[in-house]
Amino acid sequence: MKYIKQKRGQSGLILIAAVLFTGSVHAATIHTGNNSHDGSLCVGFDCIANENFGFDTLRLKENNLRLHFDDTSSTSSFPNNDWRLIANDSTNGGANRFSIQDATAGRAVFTVTAGARTNALFVDSQGDVGLGTNTPALDIDIKTGDSPGVRLQQDGSSGFTPQTWDVSGNETNFFIRDASNGSQLPFRIKPGADSNSIFIAADNDVGIGTSAPVSRLHVPVGTITTEALTVTDAIIGDIEIRDVDQTKIAMENNAFGTEKWQIIYDDGGEFRLSRESSGGVEMRLTSSGDLTVRGEVFSSTCGTPCAPDYVFADDYELMPLESLADFIEQENHLPNVPSAEELTGPISINKLQMSLLEKIEELTLYTLQQQERIERLEQLLEEK
Repeated sequence: MKYIKQKRGQSGLILIAAVLFTGSVHAATIHTGNNSHDGSLCVGFDCIANENFGFDTLRLKENNLRLHFDDTSSTSSFPNNDWRLIANDSTNGGANRFSIQDATAGRAVFTVTAGARTNALFVDSQGDVGLGTNTPALDIDIKTGDSPGVRLQQDGSSGFTPQTWDVSGNETNFFIRDASNGSQLPFRIKPGADSNSIFIAADNDVGIGTSAPVSRLHVPVGTITTEALTVTDAIIGDIEIRDVDQTKIAMENNAFGTEKWQIIYDDGGEFRLSRESSGGVEMRLTSSGDLTVRGEVFSSTCGTPCAPDYVFADDYELMPLESLADFIEQENHLPNVPSAEELTGPISINKLQMSLLEKIEELTLYTLQQQERIERLEQLLEEK
């Protein structure tokens, strides 16, 4: 049923209302020419004669509302896709929604469900898009009370493994979440992080706290007491450096000049520690375990007690030579000195040296005893 108010026009066809047939058949009226309608218009089976339009100019009123744009273009070069505006599903229990449908393809390309929040989608005069705000500050501005975010969801429809990532932020951190694998957070930034906390230069050098990295990984620090790199709970392989030739780590302390120390692992399997200005190798460790040190070796640990001077104490019980001979006969080594079997595994050089020094001091006592005995024998010979 249609109700059309009269339009008083200066030219063209004057339209006066409506055609209404009783019963179940409604007449169709086609108006030609340029026509205007003065007043509001209600279209639909449930329109009434005294419709209260309020501020509405056009009202669609019935239990299945659709507005179809049927493009009849027949020339191949002209677009002719059909579109439809849909208000709510037409099935029992369906969704309360407003959709723009690609009628030719039968797909709803845009949908707003009932109850959507105010300014769920807002486009300002500059083209900035607000999600939850009518004052977008950037091209896309997302505003919500807790952790605004974006979800990137690969659904497997193209044959690739499904995977979902979330990019979000709140008062605690900005983060990337692996929603497909236990919601792990592999990347996080805390509020207040400095500028250039992570910086990747055009040549792929990475700066930590600098926008001008000069190496593959550049970590400058403000004071010489600050840790630039810390590895905790370290196991083999926590830090790995690879090279097709010689692998080198150079260390330079600018606070004390430009002297560099180098840790080198060469292609012959030799590990070296050298000072750049010396021209030599301060320490060399071969693949067979041989260690060469250019200077002296000092140790702060030498055993307890550090030196075996207890041998010269009055209460020290020096093993008699006869007992020492029996021990050597049975054990094939000196007392308190590792046996050949014990020396096949790792040993403490410090402890071994102290054991040998103990034997040297005991040997000194044996020598003094023998000298004393020799002198007594010489005296007896002189008395005869």
